[in-house]
Amino acid sequence: MEKNDSLKISNTVNVRELMDQKKRTKHIRNTMEKLIPIFLLCIAAISILTTAGIIYTLLSETIMFFNIVPIVDFFTGTVLKPLSQNPEFGVLPLLIGTILSSMIAMIVAAPIGLMTAIYLSEYASDKVRKTFKPLLEILAGIPTIVYGFFAFTFVTPVLRELIPGLEPTNILSPGIVMGIMIIPMIASLSEDAMSSVPNAMREGALALGSTKLEVTKRVVIPAALSGIIASFVLGISRAIGETMIVTIASGSSKNFTFDITQSMQTMTAYIVEVTGGDAPAGSTIYYSLYAVAMTLFVFTFIMNLLARYVSRRFREEY
Repeated sequence: MEKNDSLKISNTVNVRELMDQKKRTKHIRNTMEKLIPIFLLCIAAISILTTAGIIYTLLSETIMFFNIVPIVDFFTGTVLKPLSQNPEFGVLPLLIGTILSSMIAMIVAAPIGLMTAIYLSEYASDKVRKTFKPLLEILAGIPTIVYGFFAFTFVTPVLRELIPGLEPTNILSPGIVMGIMIIPMIASLSEDAMSSVPNAMREGALALGSTKLEVTKRVVIPAALSGIIASFVLGISRAIGETMIVTIASGSSKNFTFDITQSMQTMTAYIVEVTGGDAPAGSTIYYSLYAVAMTLFVFTFIMNLLARYVSRRFREEY
């Protein structure tokens, strides 16, 4: 009898211990479930806080610059002489250099990238696609400083043989090389957009008697138009923000001209020049660095918003 009572007591104790352990485990699990979303929110907020910090830094220093130089003179001035006895801070020479180099890059990259995407998506076999696409994307892994020296030491001498009036540093050569650099981006994104078009649409057009080229022009490209345009806009954004190629090959002349054979300077090259120079903190030229950087930031931000708008506006869902 005593043995049975002791067993009952022992079983009761074990059950209570199990229940207590289960409660503790459940409490820990509930606590973790509450902490995990907070932790993930903090991780997700890092990018937002970083962007906010960048904007705050640029904006605060830009306001200091515009307290010295009128904003109208900055955005309408055609002369940029930050180191002269009577300094002038017109950003138009940098804007023209940036826009011209980006336009040249897109003239080179857009047709080549699009035709490459058409070949990979519509004409290449699976074996060729799996081999050719990684080779194409190797271009994206080459450091931009290598592209810069390639533009300065190879492309410019070749172009000077063809264009006698071309200066040793000019905006044409880096523009062409930037176009080569962004070909993988345009080709890859456009090919992804074309590959997402259902094969049923291709087969239906072929069944109606269309040729392969007609299917590509009249079915695939219109269906993938949003992705293709978005790849172009992102390519332009990449060209606008390029630094080392234009710094090495375009020179540092702040000319307000539309002649692509002359030496010009872009916004990114100006930032490199100022940060690498002897501009003392608190000087006007020091604050001009942030004003140009803020202009570049707004420029690329607008291009990215445009890419998102185009993607959503012309997106085809299947």
